[in-house]
Amino acid sequence: MIRKLAAWRASRITRTGAAHAVTMCRMNKAFVKESDNDEDEDALALAEAIPAGAKNYITPAGYQRIKDELLQLIDVERPEVVKVVHWAASNGDRSENGDYIYGKRRLRQIDGRIRFLTKRMDTAAVVDPSVHHGNDQIFFGATVGYRTAAGDEHTVTIVGIDELDPLKGKISWVSPVARALTKAREGDLITLQTPLGPEELEVLSVEYPPPAED
Repeated sequence: MIRKLAAWRASRITRTGAAHAVTMCRMNKAFVKESDNDEDEDALALAEAIPAGAKNYITPAGYQRIKDELLQLIDVERPEVVKVVHWAASNGDRSENGDYIYGKRRLRQIDGRIRFLTKRMDTAAVVDPSVHHGNDQIFFGATVGYRTAAGDEHTVTIVGIDELDPLKGKISWVSPVARALTKAREGDLITLQTPLGPEELEVLSVEYPPPAED
């Protein structure tokens, strides 16, 4: 991994390669921006979401996903774009060369994403939820079932800010719901502070993944 990052940093200086079409470059909508100078806005929002002095907690699965994306960018996507830029640069006037202009913009986007993912990995504090398997108290990584005062039931999994996915019930450990639930136990009644006032939640279940087999 260290060698791959070193190779990528070296490629920032050399920037060599060759290939044929911008369509070879896969678009990642999560961080494509119109402005050449924009940082990844979603990434910056995530970075700002970590409380001052707190660690960037993440599950092993979340950490692996970041690592996989980083290696995909370094090993596959960036080399393809470098080839396209090199090919486009050989086709004449760069100021009116759409392939070259787009390729350079895409390269900046990829490099920005690589920097962001590298920082996230450097600051990550990997926490394995399976160490709490069988425990009914809520900590990072727990999957919690709860019921609202209105009788609505929800199931959420408390994860790192880099792996939240509300549509799949994955909420960040810094979210109000996760903070209200943390350290409660199955059967407890807890109070969630909402913009409309306090709301009582009943903890119905607490689960953790089993330890991985050796």
